[in-house]
Amino acid sequence: MKWLFLALGSMFVQQTFVTLGKVLPSVLAPAIISELHIDASWLGVYVGMIAAVSLFVQAGCGSIIVRYGPLRVSQISLLLTGVGLILAAPGIIALMVLSAISIGASASSTPASSHLLSRYAPGKYAPLVFSAKQTAVPVALLIAGLIGPLLTELYGWRHALVVIGIGCLLFPLMLEFMRREFDSDKDVTRQFHLSDFRETIGFVIGKPELRGLAFGSFAFVGLQTTFIAYFVIYLTEIGFSLIVAGTIFSIATAVAIPGRIFWGWLSSRYISPRAMLGFLAILMFFAVSGVALFSPIWADWQVTLVAIAVSASVFSWHGVTLAEAARLAPASMRGAVTGGVLSFGQCGGLVLPLLYSLVLGVTESYKLGFFICALPALVIGLLLLYSARHQMTITRHQPE
Repeated sequence: MKWLFLALGSMFVQQTFVTLGKVLPSVLAPAIISELHIDASWLGVYVGMIAAVSLFVQAGCGSIIVRYGPLRVSQISLLLTGVGLILAAPGIIALMVLSAISIGASASSTPASSHLLSRYAPGKYAPLVFSAKQTAVPVALLIAGLIGPLLTELYGWRHALVVIGIGCLLFPLMLEFMRREFDSDKDVTRQFHLSDFRETIGFVIGKPELRGLAFGSFAFVGLQTTFIAYFVIYLTEIGFSLIVAGTIFSIATAVAIPGRIFWGWLSSRYISPRAMLGFLAILMFFAVSGVALFSPIWADWQVTLVAIAVSASVFSWHGVTLAEAARLAPASMRGAVTGGVLSFGQCGGLVLPLLYSLVLGVTESYKLGFFICALPALVIGLLLLYSARHQMTITRHQPE
């Protein structure tokens, strides 16, 4: 039990820093875009580049995790995140490209933590344990929304990026004393092959239950990435200050902390993971469609209420998905399979922000982009609910 709590705590902080590094440039985007005099649609390109690199990293990191150990991979992910933030600080376009590549390369952090936690988490309560770890994501969003704009107001956005980047570089040192235990199952004879990409994706696609999780991840990660990238700048466009917009973003995302644990608990005890994800997907569609209705006459509390609904769905599905993917994977492939499922999510994280950028560039409408990017979640939600109901029917008719 001691090692479970240490694994959960260390992976929680790791996920917090990596997520913080990924979302901070988006939260600070209004200040960055204003100073560098670039179009807002380019934010989707930056986010899309991160997703493109993440896609390949997550699809092929399984052998790397097995060979070097999940904790070592976690340390490397943190270092890459810190370097990526510091590279973005000068505001030079070429370095921004390298920043996106470096941050995207840190995407092995989640498969590594899934591999580690699956060793210590009791099977029945795995959704709850994974959901608790994944609360690091809304915690990071909360920190980004509160601390990022504050540091920007006091010292400028460049200093904000560097401060968080230094934190990402220092935390790996604190993890070193746990490596002997947490990397004890590494296999130094394991080799990385390019065929790992094909085998991982083929395994995920070939198993219907995993295929449903993968397509769900495409819609969910894509919508989450789009919302994070454009929500704050959208609010500033309709009249909110950066501080107020960041505060609303933080308050709303804080709801995902208990939300992830609650959905994980429900999925562990009462509702099948597929049914849970189906309900959440449909809620995503309606919540994000509500965001598309914002106008300057809306009060702060009204905007916050809708954003809370987004947080309770768009930011709260991860633990259920990761635990189910780990459950369906062979023990030696847990990191690879969760990475494979999440690689489909990174496809969504690449496609939907770029689609939003295209819609924004053509129509100059932030509202239409949110509605269009929410449609895949509605389709996936209906399919997941149908699949869950069909599986329940089959189970009931099986002989005892």
